[in-house]
Amino acid sequence: MLAENLPVILLVSAIVWIHRYHRFSPASYLFMSVLVVLHTVGGHYTFERVPFGLVTDFFGFERNNYDRFAHFSVGFYAYPVAEILLKKRLVRSPAILAMFPVFAIFTVAGSYEIFEWLYAVSADSSAGIAVLGSQGDIWDAQKDILADGSGSIFATLVFFYSHRGEIKLIKAPA
Repeated sequence: MLAENLPVILLVSAIVWIHRYHRFSPASYLFMSVLVVLHTVGGHYTFERVPFGLVTDFFGFERNNYDRFAHFSVGFYAYPVAEILLKKRLVRSPAILAMFPVFAIFTVAGSYEIFEWLYAVSADSSAGIAVLGSQGDIWDAQKDILADGSGSIFATLVFFYSHRGEIKLIKAPA
């Protein structure tokens, strides 16, 4: 289904375009590839039908939480955002370096959920419901945003740990 794979196509296109101007670290590319793989699988099956039964059964979930797993990986893009901010010296405060990537991911996540909803209400009913993939959860969009944000906090913590020496050198404006 094109609607479910279009975000990955746009995302990979953006990464290729940005690569012309900024070479990310291997860690950034690793973090970015997780979502691409998970979203491609989800787009192939539709997210609610991904064979995720082993995890669902193990944790006793009532719904297929593959989409939450993929949403958590959306937050991994906080790592390359923080990397650009640090390498290009776009921030002069460790606090802003920590907060900006998280806020950026929350902003993108909320915007994406609004576009997803707009598509769902404007497309034919079966395609819209498949893309929305709420599986009967009225709080699905909010939980997706929370998963995205949680992934961004995780990725930012990993970034800060792996770049702690460079971050210590950030000087606040005099």
